[in-house]
Amino acid sequence: MNVDWSPLQQELAVWRAEGLTLPLWWRDDDAVRRTPALSQLQDMSERLGIAVHLAVIPARAYPDLGTYIEETPGLIPVVHGWSHDDTAPKGLKRSEFHDARPLADMVADCATGLERLQSIFGPQLVPMFVPPWNRMPDDLIQALPGIGFHMVSTFTPRDHMFAAPGLLRVNTHMDPINWRDNGHLHDADSLVKDIAKHLVRRRIGRFDNTEPFGILTHHLVHDAPIWAFVEGLLEHLLAGPVDLWQANSTRNETGEQA
Repeated sequence: MNVDWSPLQQELAVWRAEGLTLPLWWRDDDAVRRTPALSQLQDMSERLGIAVHLAVIPARAYPDLGTYIEETPGLIPVVHGWSHDDTAPKGLKRSEFHDARPLADMVADCATGLERLQSIFGPQLVPMFVPPWNRMPDDLIQALPGIGFHMVSTFTPRDHMFAAPGLLRVNTHMDPINWRDNGHLHDADSLVKDIAKHLVRRRIGRFDNTEPFGILTHHLVHDAPIWAFVEGLLEHLLAGPVDLWQANSTRNETGEQA
């Protein structure tokens, strides 16, 4: 794959010259079981030396995924909704959690999802909530700390470090998949330019650079061009200057992950 990486390379060179560091993390959604695609994801993670926060669908997760994760420290399980079913009324964007559902029902689903994945992964599970399609109402966000969640992750730059008291927000910012084009790769050169522009906004203070820059992937639907682009992107970012961010299952006294 021929990709013009120069916009990203040039911007990272400015970061190095100015002594800046980009915090970086990786989230991958929709895991349910060990598959060849998951093994490919894990191989890439090990090869590049960056952990993957694996958003697992609780209602569909196979129990033996816990054994695989236990043997694979580079895969960090987090909670991806409950069943990943689109329950939105006709005419609304797809979502599992939305204002048309009673809050008590949504809270119960979130709590049940956390409990089920804790039973599968034990202390390896990070209590981060990732809503399917990156959508959820604010009243549900406010309820998450009360049922045991420490973090929430959606998409686009955050406005505030904490989405609710005790609930750290760590979003994702780059998804290489064009979901409107049968899940193919977006135009690669355009993606690189967009990432470089995002980094410029961080550098000049328009975006919060204390928030880790999040790469969002979906291993189950990757084709060869998507795999190649993600690996190339991570290789360029890891060339620096970056500081890898990794969530842990415990919190420090400030409410952030220790």
